[in-house]
Amino acid sequence: MKGDISPRLATGTLMFTGYGDDYLQVNQTRYASGISIHQGKLNDNWGPERLRDLSLDHLAPLTEPAPEVLILGTGRLTTFPSADILDTMAERHIGLECMDSRSAARTYNILVGEGRTVSAAFLLPGARK
Repeated sequence: MKGDISPRLATGTLMFTGYGDDYLQVNQTRYASGISIHQGKLNDNWGPERLRDLSLDHLAPLTEPAPEVLILGTGRLTTFPSADILDTMAERHIGLECMDSRSAARTYNILVGEGRTVSAAFLLPGARK
């Protein structure tokens, strides 16, 4: 189609299609818990309810093989995990981008649309520190 600039995505590509304080929506399916996405697979039973409880063990399954970028949706507000997590991701040359979960969902979609190798972990948008 002339003038069509929409990305060409493979059928079944995981994309965020909505969110609210108590859910994340991927490909029209709502999830009422934190989720992670790695290598095109979604885990709807991922991680802690609060960022302060996040550990390297939660992120380990999202780093093998290492993505170009790991997006961390931190709930309602942009916050950062422990220095240990930040240092470990830097040592492994994994770009860790922390942002509120709503912004993280939009950023994930943009990066996937660009064909980037991206993994993501999300606390619910209404989650607190």
